[in-house]
Amino acid sequence: MDALSVDSEAGCGEAAHADQRAAKRYTSLIRAAKLVSAHGEFVCVIRDVSSQGISLRMFHDVPSDEAMGLELQNGDSFELRMVRAEGREASFTFADEVEVEQLIRENWNYPKRQLRLNLTIPLSVASLTGKSEAITFNLSQQGASIECDARFALDQTVRIQAPQMPELRAKVRWRKDNSYGLVFDNTFTLRDFAIMAAKMQCPALVRDETA
Repeated sequence: MDALSVDSEAGCGEAAHADQRAAKRYTSLIRAAKLVSAHGEFVCVIRDVSSQGISLRMFHDVPSDEAMGLELQNGDSFELRMVRAEGREASFTFADEVEVEQLIRENWNYPKRQLRLNLTIPLSVASLTGKSEAITFNLSQQGASIECDARFALDQTVRIQAPQMPELRAKVRWRKDNSYGLVFDNTFTLRDFAIMAAKMQCPALVRDETA
């Protein structure tokens, strides 16, 4: 459950400071989202948000793009512009004013699901009948959607391997033509998932201490 609190703005003596802090600010703890940049899609955690801007924390260094996008787990997206970045934290302004309550409450029009990154990563899929090449089209902490020319049965157990990813056992949960949905036997923590995704897309963002 998200922990929300409203910071008090009382006591601001200077007009400039008052203008800067005029919008109500909320603090959202452990609200996972994804930051979309020219370098890829990266897991982040929303910290402070107002109608004018937002603060995010990453699990690695922040991408350097000036213009980026924020996408929530329910699919809502917002255009952002970088204001400040220091280490794994960054502040952004919104390109357009947003409804803060809409962002915080994150309304769902369909069943809630894990955060998914749209990653195109080559991998191999091994079963009792042999090994085949495949490619992902999205990845989450719990599973992946892949395209593969090999034929797999529903509930079949497979092993997948990819660069920057440990070997994983998974089960086939759905299939449509050459597309398959896999559920991992062991899920990733949010931190491990974020770092793995960054290494796959932009390894320079991951410093030694987060390896």
